[in-house]
Amino acid sequence: MAGTSFEISFPSNVSREALDGRLLLLFSQRNDTEPRFHVVNRRSPQPFFGMNVEQFTPGQPIRFDKSASGYPVESLAQLPAGDYIVQAVLHVYTTFHRSDGHVVKLPMDHWEGQHWNRSPGNLYSVPRTIRVGGEPNVVSIELSQKIPPITPPEDTLFLRHVKIRSRLVSEFWGRDMDIGAVVLLPKGFDEHPEARYPVAYLQGHFAASFRQWREQPPDPKASGGELRSQQSAYQMFQTWTSDNFPRMLVVVPQDPNPFYDDAYAVNSANLGPYGDALVTELIPYVEKKFRALAEPWSRTLYGGSTGGWRALAVQIFYPDTFNGTWVFCPDPVDFRYFQLVNIYEDTNAYYPGSGWKTEPIRPWMRSVDDQVLMTQRQASLLELALGTRGRSGDQMDIFQAVYGPVAEDGYPRLLYDKKTGEIDRGVIDYWRENYDLRHILERDWERLGPKLKGKLRIFMGDTDTYFLEEATRLLEQFLEATTDPYYDGRVVWGERAPHCFTGAPSGTSTTAYYLPEMAEHIRRTAPPGADLTSWRY
Repeated sequence: MAGTSFEISFPSNVSREALDGRLLLLFSQRNDTEPRFHVVNRRSPQPFFGMNVEQFTPGQPIRFDKSASGYPVESLAQLPAGDYIVQAVLHVYTTFHRSDGHVVKLPMDHWEGQHWNRSPGNLYSVPRTIRVGGEPNVVSIELSQKIPPITPPEDTLFLRHVKIRSRLVSEFWGRDMDIGAVVLLPKGFDEHPEARYPVAYLQGHFAASFRQWREQPPDPKASGGELRSQQSAYQMFQTWTSDNFPRMLVVVPQDPNPFYDDAYAVNSANLGPYGDALVTELIPYVEKKFRALAEPWSRTLYGGSTGGWRALAVQIFYPDTFNGTWVFCPDPVDFRYFQLVNIYEDTNAYYPGSGWKTEPIRPWMRSVDDQVLMTQRQASLLELALGTRGRSGDQMDIFQAVYGPVAEDGYPRLLYDKKTGEIDRGVIDYWRENYDLRHILERDWERLGPKLKGKLRIFMGDTDTYFLEEATRLLEQFLEATTDPYYDGRVVWGERAPHCFTGAPSGTSTTAYYLPEMAEHIRRTAPPGADLTSWRY
């Protein structure tokens, strides 16, 4: 990209203070939307580059560094000459004085679910078309716009939204931090104040409100995928409000944080005690406010992908608090297959071979016909361009922030080097003993087995988009070999099924499909003397 350089600035009317953050320079040859909304599309990415800035002062331009990390073009100097729509974004960092003594700079979540392209307070420029290359020239870009605050979703007859300050998480981060929930109420909730309900806790990524929910028929003008989505959401509403559907609460926990849109519902050295916060702070608050039965036997868990890992981990780590989990397409549950990396034996995350075989061929994402859509190296370089020190807000970084120890600088000690793929052997034991779910089950089965008997149901496609089936097979092998007691659950496989197989018919929500099964499980396993009369009305 000889000849063209970029200077970025922002005026004092968008911020009078100097700012820290990640400065992103985005290029696109598509004109369907702003570059900030499509540059990191994993299937068809457009080039972007990132560099850290500290004390970025209003009115003082910064020359964008041509050695900055980029994806899929790895440096700005390598960007081909041509016409591009260009845009810059400053992902603003907040300084945290954590209770562990570390001072770190990270993006505060503003209840947008940790998305840099729409996080309130971030600055961005108006997109413009430029020509890159040719005669030497300097392109000046002004971050003249600021993303406004999120408008909270409104409560309705069936949907309620709660947010509370978490004492535990606030103490860890050294400032007020919130957790929350979306609560789906059963039909007749307001008309029957005497009724009490079981709760199904739906685990997953941050959602501002309940997904797959629509109280009006599909828009006649909708078509294609949008029409199918509306049909499924409206079908969910009709099923939920039908006369014979079980009357339960569905609660969707919300735990966005400075690293990701959810905290994986566990306690973590880098994220803080989110597991305890959800179980000891959020659940009691929600169950009291919405008249839950509030007994361990009356609580179930379910979720897919990240939510699948959460649903399994929470059941394992809090076995006396929940009465069963429905786990769909979970993230890696055995780190001998951390997707396709065996963290215990491999020395490099990118190269499955050794010696002379050094091609970075380990795949990370595929189609059902096994076409490689992204490699492990590509996924990591994408995140490195978004943020250093585990601050990308994306998938590999949250794995490493949740599962890993804290490094000397206060940021996550990463499993492997993003540029070389070399695995840090010093973190392996920490990962295994704290978050390898299959290992933990095997290590502690004498204690956990009696508490988990009959509570584990796992669903996985045998051609998962992210190769998650291999770890699930290892978990299944252990579970089927258990004795004293036998786990007495089930593992269901979807033939030639990608991410995220649930076993539910196409177009049917997992909530609508599995809640009757959960309700029956609760009735059948309620302890002797349990009062179920308040549940029925």
